[in-house]
Amino acid sequence: MPKAVVFFDLDGTLLQDDKTLAISTLQAIDALRAQHVLPIIATGRNVFEVQYVLDQTKIDSIVSANGSYVQYHGQRLSAAVIPPRLVQDFNDFAGLQGDPVAWYNNTTFALSQENAATRENYRLLGLDATVDPSWYRHHDVNFMFVYNTDKEARYTKRFAGQLDLVRNNVRGLDTMLTGVSKRTGILRFLQAANLENCPTYAFGDSLNDAPMLRLVDHPIVMGNGDPQMKALAEYVTTDNMHDGIGHGLRHFHLI
Repeated sequence: MPKAVVFFDLDGTLLQDDKTLAISTLQAIDALRAQHVLPIIATGRNVFEVQYVLDQTKIDSIVSANGSYVQYHGQRLSAAVIPPRLVQDFNDFAGLQGDPVAWYNNTTFALSQENAATRENYRLLGLDATVDPSWYRHHDVNFMFVYNTDKEARYTKRFAGQLDLVRNNVRGLDTMLTGVSKRTGILRFLQAANLENCPTYAFGDSLNDAPMLRLVDHPIVMGNGDPQMKALAEYVTTDNMHDGIGHGLRHFHLI
């Protein structure tokens, strides 16, 4: 059994602002393994979006889409499929607001419509978005992202008890089945890997990291993190552009 497990968020945490991995971060992950500590990805993004991270870090287990899809040693462990009728209901409601919806699973995604916010979001992520209003009818949907700047309360009230929504960035809201979060995905992983009694650490920066940070034994927040997340931290490290991962790991004597 490893000495500890460390869960890493990606955007704003393990990744630099340009979505690349710093050499120092890759070296820190290698050093973790040398110390018999297990690194795991825990992200709001989907597997197909971050395969390059898995390849470069040689990490083969991931809690993705905020816990909606969990992969263990490269194999699917769990997938929270949103019922088609609920997807349709959500689409109808978003359509009334004029808000684009992106539907995701672990291999691909599509958009209901395109606007300036969708173009900017996928430019920043380095992804090409397909607009296909009927895509969700022919694919499982594990996760959705609805584009709006100020409608958290409206969506949360309308889909209370069915969907959980959390602001990912200024452009939109991560959308998962109610009860699904990084916390539930991590618990599923720890149980499957028989690591429930192993010390746990997590690095994060954003609101969708809150369930994970509250769960682990040692929550670590990046210097660029949201103030609400810093309030949950046992330790605030340097930011994602200044070796925040290495500093945090060294602080806890993990490397």
